[in-house]
Amino acid sequence: MYLTRRHFLQYAGWSTSGFALFSPLEFGPKDEVIIGHNDYKFKIRTGWGVLDSSKFPVNDCHEMVEDRQGRLLLLTNETKNNVLIYDKSGKLLDSWGTAYPGGHGLTLHAEGSEEFLFICDNTRHQVIKTDLKGNVKMKLDYPREAGVYDHPHQFVPTETAINPANGDIYVVDGYGLNYVIQYTAKGEYIRHWGGQGVENDKFRCCHGILVDQRDKNNPSLIITSRVDNCWKRFTLDGKYLSTISLPGSFICRPVINGDLLMGAVFRSTSEAYPNSGYIQILDKNDRVISTPGGSMPEYKDGKLQEQRKDDPFKVFMHPHDVYMDSDHSIYVPQWASQKTYPVKLERV
Repeated sequence: MYLTRRHFLQYAGWSTSGFALFSPLEFGPKDEVIIGHNDYKFKIRTGWGVLDSSKFPVNDCHEMVEDRQGRLLLLTNETKNNVLIYDKSGKLLDSWGTAYPGGHGLTLHAEGSEEFLFICDNTRHQVIKTDLKGNVKMKLDYPREAGVYDHPHQFVPTETAINPANGDIYVVDGYGLNYVIQYTAKGEYIRHWGGQGVENDKFRCCHGILVDQRDKNNPSLIITSRVDNCWKRFTLDGKYLSTISLPGSFICRPVINGDLLMGAVFRSTSEAYPNSGYIQILDKNDRVISTPGGSMPEYKDGKLQEQRKDDPFKVFMHPHDVYMDSDHSIYVPQWASQKTYPVKLERV
């Protein structure tokens, strides 16, 4: 089912003339509602992935990844089924997991012919490595060796990233003391850096992390500093390089597809707390080119101007992650979204 112009106007209670005030929305050839900007516009696929909530409930839909089979794995902190596995049509293929009450970060990593998940659990204060069926392979507890944690509950990991070159594991403690901890593939402590602060090499909510391999000769880390409305770029051994400023946007983890860099914004600084998120899509030069659910990206003197929610139909509540598949369709898991399933956007 697609959201049509007629359904939109009925739902919103607006006349056609009233709709003209809202530039982010357009209507496509089939009267679908279209959101986004420039070459990255999308129609809303309503009803995608909606399941029988009595059998397969969700709470906070935190993150999504895709395996080699083209299956979409969604992490939720609902312990009746922490992981829901979909095909791209929205059909449920499998589910598992009852032991992750704080399931938050989900990273997929290939090791030879096998694939593994790294789950960050806020409540357990752990990172758990599993296979795709949920069998536990490794656990990372709080990094006692770092010497900066007085007790395990200070460690509240939100995301991991894996260096495909050597398997090094990077963990960001976004809801704890805001450190980045680097481990070997076997889980042996290497180093840490960061911590709470406003300096370039520190963070205020280092919520997400990614190994950026778009420049093959110079891979780097992109790390969220959400309260500062930015991503920060570091070398693989923790040296600060630069900042990608996203004014107005409480950005979540960075995600890459081809040359594109993307992130979900769970709210903007200029909006009231409820129902206030959108998506940002950046090109290979780290410039925002489309903001589905948000205002048109505008640059002055090379600097992005503050963005805001611009979503009269309320497509999004609190986007927490974004995943783009090979068709450039986008899937958006949401936090604090009244136990609703992810939103799918199909590129037009």
